[in-house]
Amino acid sequence: MPALRFSNGKKKGTGNRKCGNRYLAWAWMEAANFAIRFDSDIKRWYQRNTAKKPRLVALKAVAHKLARAGYHLLRDGGTFDVHRAFA
Repeated sequence: MPALRFSNGKKKGTGNRKCGNRYLAWAWMEAANFAIRFDSDIKRWYQRNTAKKPRLVALKAVAHKLARAGYHLLRDGGTFDVHRAFA
């Protein structure tokens, strides 16, 4: 479907066809669910966020934080520090 909107001479509405790997997104969401269930610091951070925004958005924020931490662990090595990620 062609874009019908233009803003400032630029075509709008065609840039979000695929948003990452759906299998990795599923895996990080599962990891976020387990992290919230079994880690008290992550659960406290999640509960603070659910007070301000919808539950699913807060869950995706946890998954995103875990994914970023996983990337840095793979890139630099080391160990996961929950206080550094969810302080």
